[in-house]
Amino acid sequence: MALNRRRKPAGAPPPGPDDLQPPGPLLLMLEARAPWEWAAMLAAAPWLRQLPRGDGHPVIVYPGLGATDITTAPLRNFLEERGYVTYPWKQGFNFGPRNGVLEACREQLQHVTGRHQKKASLIGWSLGGVYARELAKEQPDQARCVITLGSPFAGHPRATNAWRFYEMVSGQSVAHNEELIAQLKDPPPVPTTSIYSKTDGVVAWQCSINPDEPHTENIEVHASHIGMGMNPLALYAIADRLVQDPQRWERFDVRGARRWFYKTTHHSPMQAASRF
Repeated sequence: MALNRRRKPAGAPPPGPDDLQPPGPLLLMLEARAPWEWAAMLAAAPWLRQLPRGDGHPVIVYPGLGATDITTAPLRNFLEERGYVTYPWKQGFNFGPRNGVLEACREQLQHVTGRHQKKASLIGWSLGGVYARELAKEQPDQARCVITLGSPFAGHPRATNAWRFYEMVSGQSVAHNEELIAQLKDPPPVPTTSIYSKTDGVVAWQCSINPDEPHTENIEVHASHIGMGMNPLALYAIADRLVQDPQRWERFDVRGARRWFYKTTHHSPMQAASRF
């Protein structure tokens, strides 16, 4: 039984974007496990250090709604240890795409790629993942790949437990806008990975599912929304994706021992929603 979707009568058509609801109270309460995910990250450090090192290309990390670069520090430190050069977004609290925010993101991407003479990987947590995707669409020649963590790029913005806070801090309405919803759902033209959790207490997981295209994928982990950027399983998947050569990119392999910890889906958001 779905916890974040209205019950549909028998014979009803498949659910559309407006049918999704935010995660229920139980999942929201489970967000309190985030400190345990941080502790698990520390405990898993010896295992994570055994992962292959990267090639030194730059990685820009964008925080979630209402968060700052402090929240992405554990992720960036992990990636620095793996050999990447990481950059915080350096814009303080993420209070939505207010005036100047996206322009500063564009300028930073240009500066970083110009400095390194390499494309940058873009990692975004929650709302930060929406920024990463849109930047990669606008500047595909500067984006190596995009990885999002619990980002609500598909479905209606009200299918989250953060939309009221978003309206309050951004000054923008999340009223239904079919054109914008379609734009956000469309994936960038570079390798694009969505890491999501069906136990996410903030974003309805169906809102984090890429459509099935050769350069897209969706990796399910067991994680909270708030703790996803510190979750050892998410960190492992991120490291595995960053080491991929974009010219020979392949989807995350869930064979072997990985099948016990990860699942993947290549269904469209509404197809996935209709199955659960």
